[in-house]
Formats: sequence, structure tokens, C-alpha cells
Amino acid sequence: MTLAGKTLFITGASRGIGLAIALRAARDGANVAVAAKTVTPDPRLPGTIFTAAEDIEKAGGKALPIACDIRDEQSVEKAIADTAARFGGIDILVNNASAISLTGTLQTPMKRFDLMNQINQRGTFMVSQKALPHLLKAANPHVLNLSPPLDFDVKWFANHPAYTLAKYSMSVYAWAMAAEFKGKVAFNCLWPRTGIATAAIRNVLGGDEGMKACRKPEIMGDAAYAIFNRPFRDCTGNFFIDDEVLTAEGTTNFDQYAVSPGTPLMPDFFVPAPGARTVVGRS
Repeated sequence: MTLAGKTLFITGASRGIGLAIALRAARDGANVAVAAKTVTPDPRLPGTIFTAAEDIEKAGGKALPIACDIRDEQSVEKAIADTAARFGGIDILVNNASAISLTGTLQTPMKRFDLMNQINQRGTFMVSQKALPHLLKAANPHVLNLSPPLDFDVKWFANHPAYTLAKYSMSVYAWAMAAEFKGKVAFNCLWPRTGIATAAIRNVLGGDEGMKACRKPEIMGDAAYAIFNRPFRDCTGNFFIDDEVLTAEGTTNFDQYAVSPGTPLMPDFFVPAPGARTVVGRS
């Protein structure tokens, strides 16, 4: 298992889960395009494309920081072209960038509604579309959307319908494209069983106390790494949960990923209860 010499294009890779995936690949000597909007530090959102690139280089990889707005077609086209020109192609795409607003119907401004759909839905579709000509030439091409299994229990919609539908769109695209490009490019989704200690948790869900009930982003980096090293023809159309992937790889110690070992973990949204039926099952 190695990603040495492989090229990853990761949206939203300046921090959090996107950066964790980048750093795990970098340890093998992978090339990583850090495609994100943050070019100057923000006190609420640590990390920029440049600090991420530095971390990737220190971990052993090669990095290309790219200021990219995935809502803008020309920006995406240039970012993809620059990555392919720099590294000779693209082997793996990670659609990680996402917008969130856990608000009800009356509390969701249309500006926020539009942002979630422009990034989560339209952005994921567009980046996939623009990367595919390069992925189709790769030896073991993978697309991984950071999005949940399609559990249509109304409890996931009732309190934040706009966000849920925008997020589920990322999963629907992976599901559809896995069939469309079967035998050519693998499309899968990856989602955490628990909260992950990111800026979203701190700013939206629970502050520093909420972070203690989370796992570290590294669990998602390790799970993504395992998926990327599987043959694309045999690993497509799946809705993976992070710890299930790692259990299949032989991992037994999950305390290593806990922010505060022994603290009860915060379950993430959209994860079906054991034995529950989802509209689209995992395989």
C-alpha cells in the first residue's frame, strides 16, 4: 500500500479533515494540490493554503497551494489544469469542501441556502466533472466525497432541511457517478461515526468542551488512505464509515484517535442505527 508519486486534488484542504487526508498521503511521498479559499489567516479558522502546503512538504510530500473558489468555473478549471501541469496528471480527487448551517426553514437566509448548494452540490459536481478527463487516464483513479450514507429517516431533515439536502447531494453524485463510470473511476463516500475535532465543531456545535467528545481528523485521513489503496474496479459505490474501514484493515485501538480518551463520543449526524435500513445501502 503506497501513494508514492500519486497526485491528489483536495478541496478545502487548508485545515481539518481535508488536511488530515493530505498529510497521510504526504507521508508516502504523494503530490497534493491544496485547493481552498483561505489565503490569509482567520482567527476563527486556523490554517491557510500556504501553511497546509508547508505541513505537507514537512510530512514528505510535494504540495501545490491553489487559491480556488469551487463556486467559480474558471477558478476550478485553472486549478485542475495547474495541478495536472505541475504533477503530470491527477490520480485522486477528494471533494471535501462544504458549507453548513444547522438551521430550520424559517431561520435559513436564502444567501446561506444558496451558499450550501453552490459549494456542496454544484461545487462537488463541477470539480468532479473538470477532474474526470485526468482521472480517466490514471492507473488507479479514485474520487472520494466527504458525505454521509443516504439515510432518509425524517429526523435528519426536520431540524435543518436545507443543509441535509445540500449535503446528501454530494452522496447522490458519488452514487450516480459510480454507476456512470463503473470500471473506469471509483466513486465513494466517507463519513465519520463520531464528531471530528474541527473548526466546525468548535464554532457551530460545542466549543472546546464539544471537541473533547470528538475523534481527531487523523481517523478520516487513515480511512481515506485505506480506500485509495484499494483497486478502483473493486471499490466503488460505497458509503463508508471511518471506523468500519479501519476495522476491516485490522485496526483495534480507536483510543488513539480520541481527543479525550474515556470521554463519551458525540455521534455524528446521518449515521444509521445498527440494522437500520438506508435508501442506498453500504457495501
